[in-house]
Amino acid sequence: MIQELNIRVKGQGLHAFTPQVQQLVAQSGSGEGLCTLFIRHTSASLLIQENYDESARVDLEAWLNRLVPENDPLYTHTLEGADDMPAHIKSALTATQISIPFQRGELMLGTWQGIFLTH
Repeated sequence: MIQELNIRVKGQGLHAFTPQVQQLVAQSGSGEGLCTLFIRHTSASLLIQENYDESARVDLEAWLNRLVPENDPLYTHTLEGADDMPAHIKSALTATQISIPFQRGELMLGTWQGIFLTH
């Protein structure tokens, strides 16, 4: 079964959306299976990361921004703004598809794991 999920975000960063995915899995009526998420966007990606302590998300965002800074003079793709090329690079370094098994209608994520869109 294919379901489409629209996640709207404002600006760059890591944006949690685990509850929306869990809701789709629960509503699917499938007791067990594999939930595959795929993002159709060239400057965004998907991550599974810690969702308990907010400082983990903050630190990961800071690290990604230090690794791939805005306004690097090497960038030539700047038409869409200073954050666009860094977003493309972050997407290339992470994943556009992730798969999560589920059982009894529940995602089999670890206790502190959550699903994030990075942009």
